[in-house]
Amino acid sequence: MTFISKSLLAWLAMLLAVLTAPMAGATVYDAELSPELMHGPDLCAHAACADVMPQAKRFSRRMGSPQYVQALDAAGKVIGYVFLSTDVVDIPAYSGKPVITLIGMDAKGVITGVRVIKHSEPILLAGIPESALLKFIDQYVGLRGDAKLEIGRGGDGSVGLDAISGATVTAIAENQVISRSAYEIGRQVGIFTTAERPPARFTPIDERLNWSKLADEGSVGRLKISAREVGADSARGEYIDLYFGYLNTPTLGNSLLGEDNYQRLMRDLKPDEHAIFVIASGQTSFKGSGFVRGGIYDRIQVRQDPQTYTFRDTDYLNLYHLQPGDAPDYRESGIFIVRSKHFNPAWPWTLTLLVNKLDAKGAKTFAHYDQPYWLPARYLEGGHPKVVTARPAWQNIWLDRIPQIALFIATLLFTAVLYAQRDRLVRASKRKHKPLISWPRLVLWIISAGFIGFYLKAQPSITQIMTWLHSLINQWRWELFLSDPFIFLFWWFIIITVLIWGRGLFCGWLCPFGSLQHLMLKLGAAIGLKRWQKLLPKKLHDKLRWLKYAIFFGLIGVSLFSMETAEHLAEIEPFKTTFLVGVWNRTWPFWLFIGAILGLSMFSERPYCKYLCPMGAGLALPGKFRLFGLRRKAECTTCHACAAGCGSHAIDSEGKIDQMECMLCLDCMIMYYDDHACPPLVKERKQREAKGQALTRIGADGYFLSLDSLRAMLPSKGKEHP
Repeated sequence: MTFISKSLLAWLAMLLAVLTAPMAGATVYDAELSPELMHGPDLCAHAACADVMPQAKRFSRRMGSPQYVQALDAAGKVIGYVFLSTDVVDIPAYSGKPVITLIGMDAKGVITGVRVIKHSEPILLAGIPESALLKFIDQYVGLRGDAKLEIGRGGDGSVGLDAISGATVTAIAENQVISRSAYEIGRQVGIFTTAERPPARFTPIDERLNWSKLADEGSVGRLKISAREVGADSARGEYIDLYFGYLNTPTLGNSLLGEDNYQRLMRDLKPDEHAIFVIASGQTSFKGSGFVRGGIYDRIQVRQDPQTYTFRDTDYLNLYHLQPGDAPDYRESGIFIVRSKHFNPAWPWTLTLLVNKLDAKGAKTFAHYDQPYWLPARYLEGGHPKVVTARPAWQNIWLDRIPQIALFIATLLFTAVLYAQRDRLVRASKRKHKPLISWPRLVLWIISAGFIGFYLKAQPSITQIMTWLHSLINQWRWELFLSDPFIFLFWWFIIITVLIWGRGLFCGWLCPFGSLQHLMLKLGAAIGLKRWQKLLPKKLHDKLRWLKYAIFFGLIGVSLFSMETAEHLAEIEPFKTTFLVGVWNRTWPFWLFIGAILGLSMFSERPYCKYLCPMGAGLALPGKFRLFGLRRKAECTTCHACAAGCGSHAIDSEGKIDQMECMLCLDCMIMYYDDHACPPLVKERKQREAKGQALTRIGADGYFLSLDSLRAMLPSKGKEHP
């Protein structure tokens, strides 16, 4: 058995030890929380409220809407408030589930403590320690609850926060949970106040419009959820198809309800009360199957700014008929009354529908779907008020990193343009002298490992493929992928180039970890290890290369049943340890794993890429349908000159290139045109030189142009004129 094969077996044994080694214990991952803690009247009897409000001596019972707890000193004076995030907001994180957070805030609106009591983020188990989340939330202590808190952004009145390295989406979601919860409770108890908005004044327009015209002008909103989005049976039709709209304005009220019903409704409404109609058809009810008299409608909500309005049975009116003859068919209907002086129909608002959604394991989760609504401007005196909306968090991330994004895009474009000129580059190169290819690739490897990998932390991973797959199955959210601009751009580059040239341009030229392996090979040669640098025997390689495909399909299959387990198993990728978390933040099995890979890379070319990388396997499959491959000659079926020097072992005994394994190093293409290296060209060159014949240009087919064709291209001699 060769040294390389023995090393590989030792490496695989070490990998098994890594995967079976105990992970750092997760203290709050999917913790079991009692119903009393989540919904009971005495929150602090079941939650460690003193941890987030240490100055308090005792705590009240839950009060308010949304609910909070008063923190009292020894004299019974209110010194602050404690609240559970899920009592205030419902914001899913990367896993699709909320990070349940206990928050303390003093009477001046300053956050005194934050504690995560449950999360379902698998990324905080596989590759990123839970301590990173705890370190992240510590940043909020001492900040005001009404401050503009933004990830990675400061200045202009905003407070910049350091993100969780490698878990940006989780950080964005948790930032919204903490900031919105604190602001909502602070506003409810009177700590924070907002500028009063002028009351809505309606124009006297009173027309009779059919359904089609109301929908065209935006007076009727629509929220449609397919059965596939929530894991329901598609054969039964849409999960829900819901229409809604604001009824207080004369045109809408009279057109939808008829004059008598509209007048009766308006007589019953008090000032600062607003009527919203809802009709729906489909598999589920917007009223909620568990509704009981005296309870609340747990499916439907209205949101405006951070304020959320829920409805009790006293806020509901029956809707028996819609006036327009062209109204769509519906299975259920109703009118909900918003009773709040803070709700202003002149400003945009959102209808939110909460539904039970089946995840990949068949377990029910709670998901919300939002549909914005803004009353058409023609019904408001002065039209729509000017609304300044905050940019989404992902936009701020992009704006903060414009110089790095520009340099990253320039690197990608340079690589693509360079490879697109490969025919010129290989023609200008020789087997033993190829600076136009070797030097640019070396520079790209350094940029990829250093700038893209260690600095930008933009290493594509199998976990992103699994996340995309689950997003397609469950719910696609662009903001989830836009939160990391470099990964987002990198994947578009990968998708395009894989379909044009195959996986080799990314894997062989720009993959940060692949580049790091090749730099280690160069380092090994530089320090005198070149004579021990060898490849595994081709027969052994041909068997081991299928291992990465088994790993790829295994991870995808496991993720369909348990994303958490798949995230654990995805530690076979060393990317998180190398670039995202840092080897120094991991335990000894990870140190040995990374050390084994990089150590073996000093003796053999890219061993991890060839045999274990599930990411490479996933890219190799669509690469079979690439537009352009590498060229071959008829003699390649018997000549093994290129195969002998192929570091990827991608050329078989019949001279065919396995494009799924090829890293596009272009060495075989250099030989293809090199009349001092390619045996068929060497033979013809020597024959011509022996006969004193000219050496013509080598054509695209890899052969010297024939002398006859050269003569045919010469201009014929014309007749002489006097």
